[in-house]
Amino acid sequence: MPTPKGRGAPVNTTSTRFNLPQRAAEGEWLDAQGEVDGGAPPLVTSVTVVHPRTIISRNTSPDIPFDQSVNAYQGCEHGCIYCYARPSHAFHDLSPGLDFESRLFAKPDAPALLRAALARRGHVPTPIAMGTNTDPYQPIEREWKITRGCIAVLADCGHPLTITTKSDRVVRDLDLLAPMAERGLVAVALSVTTLCADTHRRLEPRAPSPARRLAAIRALAAAGVPVHVSVSPIIPAITDHELEAILDAAWGAGARTASYIPVRLPHEVAPLFRDWLAVHYPDRAAKVMAQVADLRGGRDNDPAFGSRMRGQGVWAQLIRTRFKIACKRLGLNEVRVELRQDLFEAPLGEGEGAQLRLI
Repeated sequence: MPTPKGRGAPVNTTSTRFNLPQRAAEGEWLDAQGEVDGGAPPLVTSVTVVHPRTIISRNTSPDIPFDQSVNAYQGCEHGCIYCYARPSHAFHDLSPGLDFESRLFAKPDAPALLRAALARRGHVPTPIAMGTNTDPYQPIEREWKITRGCIAVLADCGHPLTITTKSDRVVRDLDLLAPMAERGLVAVALSVTTLCADTHRRLEPRAPSPARRLAAIRALAAAGVPVHVSVSPIIPAITDHELEAILDAAWGAGARTASYIPVRLPHEVAPLFRDWLAVHYPDRAAKVMAQVADLRGGRDNDPAFGSRMRGQGVWAQLIRTRFKIACKRLGLNEVRVELRQDLFEAPLGEGEGAQLRLI
């Protein structure tokens, strides 16, 4: 089955982890299949409003450099086939395939919930990470502006923030980010997977182009915002040969720190990725998966702390060596960015507690 135009996943399969039925495809676009020019019309993105009770997620993983995060959205329209967040859609009885990139959830209460959380006694202002699950600057942020609302709350409170995104839409919020950077409160990471336009269209069909991401790095750096480049994921036999070129381009644009992660294929991502390979790279599908297995201890995925972010074996060591040599040559990672936590001022809450604080 060919991938729907402008989408990443070729199919809409689900897992049996939660006793969900497997379905070849679903959605109103398929109901009309065969009625428009003999094929399906474009898959329309839908957004469902959800009202969570809390907005800050806590993390205790030893290989992740943050302990709290905020996600304004669930699902991601960028459609990156390798996205490790895809399996989270199964909790909604939706497919980690096409549903993940077309049936999205937005949390418009996020800024208010964040302000309330920061107002609680005992809040520790370690950096809040945005973009750790799905992209905070995916296309629907243009209208919903939930990410911007959260940034405004953090800026008002002097709270440190890190952002990871694939989108140049982050530049829209420079009016908030540049003053935060002057105070040592923010750093932004741009994920650059490939510099090849054709590979990008296959891997990340609705994410901004590599050129636009490099332009965003340039604009952020020019505004004084510390910029990090994440060469992630590195996919054997598809993007691994671009590692040095990406680092060179990011350095030239103004990034001064860098990292990488070999491709991860947890749960439903592995079969989706195999289906995607069969559609886009049938000539090398077996080679790609063989090298993934070498990186992941003979499996499609290695969930163990530490090795899940670095990989293992000969291929992992080769990538690690190439990365270190390139960073040393360019001068990347010579200075570590430390965000300030001493400027935080808790916002006034609501109700009786807020009145007591005013006395």
